[in-house]
Amino acid sequence: MGNSLRFIFILLLLLTERILCFWPIPDHQSSVERKVINETFSSDESTNISLVLNTLLGNYDYNQRPDQGGHPTLITTNILIRSIGPISEFAMEYSMDCYFRQKWRDERLQFEAPITSLSLNIKMLERIWKPDTYFHNGMGSYLHTITRPNKLLRIFQDGQVLYSMRLTIKAKCLMELQRFPMDHQSCPLIFGSYSYTSNEVIYRWDKDGTVSLIEGLVLSQFDLKDYPYRNTTIAFKPGIYSVLQVNFNLRRHMGYFVIQIYVPCILIVVLSWVSFWINREATADRVGLGITTVLTLSTFGIDTKTDLPRVSYPTALDWFLIMCFTFVVSTLLQFAGVHYFTKIGSGEFCGSLDDPHYHVTDDEDLKNKCRQRKSIIVVNPVPWKIVSKRKRLCCHQFSKCIVGSEQYREEMRRNVNGKNAANSVSKIDEVSRILFPVSFAILNLFYWYFYGVHENVESWKSD
Repeated sequence: MGNSLRFIFILLLLLTERILCFWPIPDHQSSVERKVINETFSSDESTNISLVLNTLLGNYDYNQRPDQGGHPTLITTNILIRSIGPISEFAMEYSMDCYFRQKWRDERLQFEAPITSLSLNIKMLERIWKPDTYFHNGMGSYLHTITRPNKLLRIFQDGQVLYSMRLTIKAKCLMELQRFPMDHQSCPLIFGSYSYTSNEVIYRWDKDGTVSLIEGLVLSQFDLKDYPYRNTTIAFKPGIYSVLQVNFNLRRHMGYFVIQIYVPCILIVVLSWVSFWINREATADRVGLGITTVLTLSTFGIDTKTDLPRVSYPTALDWFLIMCFTFVVSTLLQFAGVHYFTKIGSGEFCGSLDDPHYHVTDDEDLKNKCRQRKSIIVVNPVPWKIVSKRKRLCCHQFSKCIVGSEQYREEMRRNVNGKNAANSVSKIDEVSRILFPVSFAILNLFYWYFYGVHENVESWKSD
């Protein structure tokens, strides 16, 4: 009886085990098992990387460059530019935000592992050799450190090292402003090793990508035409150093200066010509208009120089302001001449020149006829017969004016009967209405052709 019970108990155990073997396992259990496996694999990989690094850096001397005493170390470089600006003419410098990447090969860092490269923490930079690159024309560059220092370090199986960082570079740019604001500038960026000569470290541009720009990069004041680059050397007292150079060739936008300076200056000059149509007796009006335009242009000239360095040569904008200022001052001086020469009683040519019987024989005859006709001033065309006589009289008047002869002025005033005298348009004003606009237009055509159409790109560096 006891053996039968024992047999039945064993049979039940076997059946229970058989049933459990075919019982389905829940999905969450299988996912948990996979997670444990992955964590175990990751832990093993991290351990392997640590072992690789400890092996590589065990006898590594970061004070010695790769292949110390042998061939020079080759540093390949490329730059990805995120933005350029601001560009300051006053300080003659420019800024740019970029990713600065350097590559070199260090055979001491070769390793054998299932992975092709190691992405390491930037603290590893303190334990390996890296080039002492600096910017020759730098003016205060800095590394971005938010939220952590923007650096990247990657080591490949064959010993290649990739070192990338994000920099804001402020560099010197010696500008030639003779053609400002229609100028072209070439701003260089030069960098190389600080202590290693070309026998120890050589810099080369990366063949896969030298200098590149992010898509949609736009400058506020300039157009970036091109950016030629080259490998070169610089000789200093300790020796010859390998350097890399890239020139950013820029062409300035003219829109701001046309709207803010050129158009207002031209309108001010045109405004000064209104005095040619104002009665010559309105002395206060014409003088006030002339002084206002002169002071306004003077203010323009001062404002345009605030953002420019104190260079020893005039710029294209200076020449334009000088031209406008000359015309405005000439307008004011023109009225001084009108007021002095052609005011009633001061000697303007008189007589009705339409009269066919009007003839003169000499200067005295001309003066007598002026007295007889009460100096009624007209502006009709002068017959050819008396042109030479009139020129002689004008020269006589001009000479008396230069020497400041008050006797001559009083004599001419006495020759006029004030009661019958009449105001008229001055012949000088009539000539000025045509002479000033035409001469200003001709000078503008010459100015814009020389500085605008006839572009000078000698300052661009393409080598």
